Amino acid sequence: MSDPRPGNPRTPIALTIAGSDSGGGAGIQADLKTFHAFQTFGTSVVTAITAQNTLGVRDVHPIPARTVRSQMEALAADLPPDACKTGMLATRELVLLVAEGIEELGFPHLVLDPVMVSSSGARLLDESAEEAVRNELLPRARIVTPNTHEAGILAGMAIGSAEDAERAAHALLERGVPAVLMKGGHLSGPEVINILLEGDERYEWRTPRLETRHTHGTGCTLSAAIAAGLAYGRELPAAVEEALDFVHRAIRAAPGLGAGHGPLNHLVPAASPAATPS
Repeated sequence: MSDPRPGNPRTPIALTIAGSDSGGGAGIQADLKTFHAFQTFGTSVVTAITAQNTLGVRDVHPIPARTVRSQMEALAADLPPDACKTGMLATRELVLLVAEGIEELGFPHLVLDPVMVSSSGARLLDESAEEAVRNELLPRARIVTPNTHEAGILAGMAIGSAEDAERAAHALLERGVPAVLMKGGHLSGPEVINILLEGDERYEWRTPRLETRHTHGTGCTLSAAIAAGLAYGRELPAAVEEALDFVHRAIRAAPGLGAGHGPLNHLVPAASPAATPS
C-alpha cells in the first residue's frame, strides 16, 4: 500500500472485534492499549457492551448483528487491517456473522481468542455458539490462543495436565487451524508453560508463575499483542514470543487497582517490531 507521506512508512493497522469492558482491563479497551504499546494504529468492531469491574460482570448487551457488520464494512472501505483479532463474540449469530465478514472482507491474519468465560466466572459466550466457533472461526484463523478450559471445550476433551493440553492442541490443528498457542496459566506448578504448535513445529516458553490476583485481561492483551506483531509482518513465533514477554511484564508491573481480579499495566514498553508491511 502506498504512503501519501514520502519517506515515511505507513503505520500498520490492527483490528479488534470484541466486547467492551467498562472496567478498562480487558476487551476492546485492553486491545487498543496493547495496539498502541506495539506502535500499531488500533481500530475496533464492538460486539457487546458489558457492565463490569474487577469484581465481576454485572450485565452483557450484545450489539445488533447489522451494526456489527456495518462496523466491519466501514473499516474495510477505508481502514483495512493488516491483522485482526477476535475476543468476546457473545452469541452464535455474531460468531457466524463475524466469520462470514472476515472471509468476505478479506481481513488477514486472524488471531482467534476464544473468549468463553470471564476471570470472575461469568459466561461471555452462549453455549450454542461454541460449535460455530469450532466450525466457522477456527478454519479462518491464523492462530488460536485458548486457555486450557477453552481448549477442552473446543477439542471436546478434559484437560488436567500439560500433556492433556498438548493433546488438545493437536486436536485443534486437525480441525484446520494452522497454529495453536496453548496457554498454561490455568495449570498448576511453579512455572507457566506456553506451547506453540505450528504445523510440525513446536515452540515452548517457560516463565516463573507470578502469584497475583492482577490477571484480568491477560488473554485479550496476549492475542492483541500477537495481532500487532503480525500486522508488522513478524513471523508467528517471534510475534508470540514478544507478546508473551509483554504480558508477563505487564502482570508483574500491575497497578494494583480494584478489589478483585485487577488489570495489567499496559504502559510497560513493548518490543519494537522490526518489520513493516508493504
